[in-house]
Amino acid sequence: MTRIIADISVSFDGFVTGPDPGPDNGLGTGGEALHTWAFSDDPEDRRLLREGTARSGAVVLGRRLFDIVDGPGGWDDTTGYGASEVGKPSFVVVTGTPPEAVRLTDLDWTFVTTGVADAVAVARERAEAASAAAGRDLDVVLMGGGALIGSALDAGLVDILALHLAPVVLGGGTPLFPGRAPQALVQRSVTPTSTATHLTYDVL
Repeated sequence: MTRIIADISVSFDGFVTGPDPGPDNGLGTGGEALHTWAFSDDPEDRRLLREGTARSGAVVLGRRLFDIVDGPGGWDDTTGYGASEVGKPSFVVVTGTPPEAVRLTDLDWTFVTTGVADAVAVARERAEAASAAAGRDLDVVLMGGGALIGSALDAGLVDILALHLAPVVLGGGTPLFPGRAPQALVQRSVTPTSTATHLTYDVL
């Protein structure tokens, strides 16, 4: 069964970027601390990253995040989703207008202009096809940004919410839950490591 998993790093005060994020300052001021766990040598951090990548049949991201990862200072052969792990999933980008060109041409990109629900539907098809080829269940992972994950939660599209709680207070930036409607969650797991507390919830 293909699950829809919203997976994102967040500060102790609820921000997924620091102040003043942008193409040349993707995670905002101080925001790099959010992803310390993803580059950690802690065995549990490595396991969670490895397992998260391995379960990804397709990944959904917003246009702002795409512009950062596909930009000149973005992903490369050593840094990026699955760069040092197993396999590379399909990527589905929610956007108003597809880009004129893509730098990371070795990745499978699909651009959806009709909203997050349609993007998740396309990603589910990709993940189900990947599951059939792999002979095991793979998931759709919503990797961000915060606005995309918030929209998906509001639309009832998310099955599992995975938060990587970084021990940092940013004091501003992009909030994950700005004025969200009440959301019922059931805690599934808590994994503390030297760099973060990894939290997983079922979304009701």
